[in-house]
Amino acid sequence: MSRSTRRDFLAATFGAAAMSRLGAQPQKRLATDFVTLGKSNVKVTRLAFGTGTFGGRVQRELGQEAFTSLVRHAYDRGIRFFETAESYRGMPEMLGIALKGLPRDSYKLMTKYSTGGSGGSDTATRIDGFRRQLQSEYIDILLLHCLRPPTWETDYRSAQDAFSEAKSKKVILAHGASVHGLQALRTIPGNKWLDLTLLRTNHNGTRMDTPDLRDVDAPGNVDEVTAHVKKIHSQGMGVIGMKLCGEGRFTQAEDREAAMKYAMNLGSVDAVTIGFKSPAEVDEAIDRMNRVMNA
Repeated sequence: MSRSTRRDFLAATFGAAAMSRLGAQPQKRLATDFVTLGKSNVKVTRLAFGTGTFGGRVQRELGQEAFTSLVRHAYDRGIRFFETAESYRGMPEMLGIALKGLPRDSYKLMTKYSTGGSGGSDTATRIDGFRRQLQSEYIDILLLHCLRPPTWETDYRSAQDAFSEAKSKKVILAHGASVHGLQALRTIPGNKWLDLTLLRTNHNGTRMDTPDLRDVDAPGNVDEVTAHVKKIHSQGMGVIGMKLCGEGRFTQAEDREAAMKYAMNLGSVDAVTIGFKSPAEVDEAIDRMNRVMNA
């Protein structure tokens, strides 16, 4: 082989190898990417717009016009996952109005069923009420709200049966639970009914799960919660993180950065929900998530 031919051969080989390495690099992950929530097969954007800051008070006090403008800003920025709850007084109705006119197949809705109520036919009636509030024929995700006791599975059996029936009729597409406390969280791994879970996740335990059956100011057990999150996710459940801003207590940007970095790089949190009160907060969260996932 001549010197020039050998040089060309080596250059071509090196170039091909370099291109191969470049091609093997993972694609950038974005806050507005759609991801599948475990075995539910429901696809949502990684970042969800939450409406429950302090029980919805923060969003409610914006008024309908400002709230609608905020929801539309988030939608235009690519957030297509919106969550609310029966207990967020007035917010399901406000969210339904804010989304009215947008193509229903372009966004996902998650709401939560207060576990203090009764089940059976009453549950079916309440689900129909949720659909009217949200002005939607179906609900993508319905959660049992605020699980605390370790006996939740038997305590709320009738509601679970009604959820399953609604899912069989495609009134809801997936069902799960939001968990508030270690006593309930310890029972989640291995559960066969749950398609997904909404779990409190941040870097320092602020407003996270403790052994108490009520919320307390003491920091939650980050290590134990994280271990459960990883196990739940490995078993095929979708995992959505909440309390990412410590229920509004992370007023410093560095705390919000640390919490986002922790949650989105665990490898076991599919999406997170954050309550917003301004377009600037929406933009900040999108930019922060994009940055920490690709650093």
